[in-house]
Amino acid sequence: MKNLSSRRLEIIAFALTFIGLSVAVNAQAISLNDGEISKLQKLVKKDTSAPKQLARFSNAADAALQDAPNPIETITTEGRLAGDPLKTATAEALRDMPKIYALAIVYRVKKDEKYLKKATEFLTAWAKKNRPTGDPIDETTLDNAFEGYDLIKDKFSAENKTLIENWFRAVAKAEINFARMKKGKITSMNNWNSHRLKIVGEIAWVLNDAELKRYALENLKTQINVNLNADGTSFDFLERDALHYHVYDLEPLLKLAIVIKRNTKTDFYQYESGKKSSIAKSVEFLKPYVSGEKTHAEFVNTKVAFDKARAKNGEKGYTGGTLFNPSKGIKTLSLAAWFNPQLLETIRKSEKNNEKFPNWQTVFNEVMN
Repeated sequence: MKNLSSRRLEIIAFALTFIGLSVAVNAQAISLNDGEISKLQKLVKKDTSAPKQLARFSNAADAALQDAPNPIETITTEGRLAGDPLKTATAEALRDMPKIYALAIVYRVKKDEKYLKKATEFLTAWAKKNRPTGDPIDETTLDNAFEGYDLIKDKFSAENKTLIENWFRAVAKAEINFARMKKGKITSMNNWNSHRLKIVGEIAWVLNDAELKRYALENLKTQINVNLNADGTSFDFLERDALHYHVYDLEPLLKLAIVIKRNTKTDFYQYESGKKSSIAKSVEFLKPYVSGEKTHAEFVNTKVAFDKARAKNGEKGYTGGTLFNPSKGIKTLSLAAWFNPQLLETIRKSEKNNEKFPNWQTVFNEVMN
């Protein structure tokens, strides 16, 4: 696949200003549209493994019907050790996020209004209470809200639509203006920025906001250049000496790359920066550690004090020398399989799962491609 030239990217970035004129406002941009839902329904009927993955959401949605929303005003996880009361309260509140997605996807598949009503209740409760801070490590946890809303956004009243979309736009603006993301700070180029761009990009396409789209597209080019290396390593891997952070960097970049390719046909998976780095190369660097061909002792030479604090706090996986768990790379490879289906072989091998669809992302890939 040919690399995308800088000139072509500049033309596309400029053209994004006019995308809103040609894309239906209510079209699903980061989730499944009507045609893809139809494909999913057919797939569930003819395949043996896809129904198992969908059943997870059906069960979760049914359970969520009995729950009340538990929004939190400020999401607080970043920089806090396990056991911190604020982090614990946040974790409890964020249990709402997968409920939102489950309710939305099950509504789209089953067309039962009770799921839509409950999803609306959760989304509006969060939109009324949550106040964004701009911290991408905290707000990356809102993925399911963006994706769930995108699935059902054409079903909302004008009042609720405005409420929820104003919340999303506030999140995006807070991310862009966050003080710790200013140029020159490490957090403007490490995993923080990967998550920040994913958040802004998802919101951009959900809201069909040309300004936010252009911001995400232009800054993704820079992030691939400063965060990823030509040999496939990442800034975070070298800084933390941990594949844990390599995958934490790649997952948001992959999610954003999927959104962009889906909506603009621009391929940021294969795109190479000026120093020849690419998302594809960094996925290939990870691949042998997921397949089991290679192992890596995590955090042995980390330069970050917080990693050492978590190890001292007894948090699982952060003790220096703990081997990288291959299962922790499955989500990354599953996202990458949207671009490169051959990665499914590595996923199945690592998971010892020969089913056609070993996880939901692989079902998503099938019906969206």
